[in-house]
Amino acid sequence: MHRPRRAKTRLHRPPGFPCTLALVALSCGAPQTTEAPPTPAVPTQAAASPAPPAASGQPAVQSSNRCGALDCRTFPSAVAALSEVLAEKPVVLGVGEAHALKGMEHIPSTTKRFTDDFLPVLKGKTSDLIVELMLPNAGCEAKKQEVAKRQEAVTKPQAESNQNQYLVLGQTARKHGIAPDILRPTCEDLTRITEAGSGDVGVMLETIARLAREKVEHLLTLNEKDGRKSMVVAYGGALHNDIAAREGREAWTFGPALTERTGGRYVELDLIVPEFIKDSETWRALPWYPHYDRKKLGGSAVLFRVAPNSYVLVFPETAPAKPTK
Repeated sequence: MHRPRRAKTRLHRPPGFPCTLALVALSCGAPQTTEAPPTPAVPTQAAASPAPPAASGQPAVQSSNRCGALDCRTFPSAVAALSEVLAEKPVVLGVGEAHALKGMEHIPSTTKRFTDDFLPVLKGKTSDLIVELMLPNAGCEAKKQEVAKRQEAVTKPQAESNQNQYLVLGQTARKHGIAPDILRPTCEDLTRITEAGSGDVGVMLETIARLAREKVEHLLTLNEKDGRKSMVVAYGGALHNDIAAREGREAWTFGPALTERTGGRYVELDLIVPEFIKDSETWRALPWYPHYDRKKLGGSAVLFRVAPNSYVLVFPETAPAKPTK
């Protein structure tokens, strides 16, 4: 028996309140490439054991080698690299991105690449896509305005196209038979943020992680009741999807809880556009950073396995635009 068709989710921007692009996860989770509020350094993750062989029928790997303590592989395309990740057969795929910032609009963003290239691959394998846009309940107008004001300093460095591309992501997912949904904080959630004072950033991040986890767990329960083997994908800023919580940020990630909920079938996938990578303290703290040589690897998709069930996929460089006649 199939469960009733889910009510359609309208991914739109509510009047007077800009949809929140993972709120402050953009600055606290993914590395920034312009001046932004300070971001604590990310501790290096534990060394990984060698990756298991790819499942039969998967695209051939261009090359495979050890990158220090990490497994590093190159592929002819990002789609081929994604197939390697999907060979893990995750029940939940937590996707985190380094977001496009102002001044980089000429480079296709992670969201656009995921929408155009990855959604067709996920078609038929995925039941639901949770997008980290926040749509507060009706009746919280005053709190919505206050939270929106607090996030201005964080969202200022972002490309203005980010939010619209998230909306297109949800709309395109539906065309592929994947049900999109967003996060829905209550008035009480917003009140906790506004009353947190200087700790509002932490409360925002905790709220996002909790709402995403609860949404995913609910969808998993529905799939289990229906006997569906489909995957649930959570898409947003890199931080909440961490499979291993960073010290002091345990409440900001849903990875450990979903790993337990799925019996170890949760997979973390961070997506990186190479043009966004900078020589900064935040980027240098990432375990794969010292092993990515853009001059040598920029023409390929590079997949790092930084820990069991934890991957980083660096897209190929964007080909220069052909001159118009």
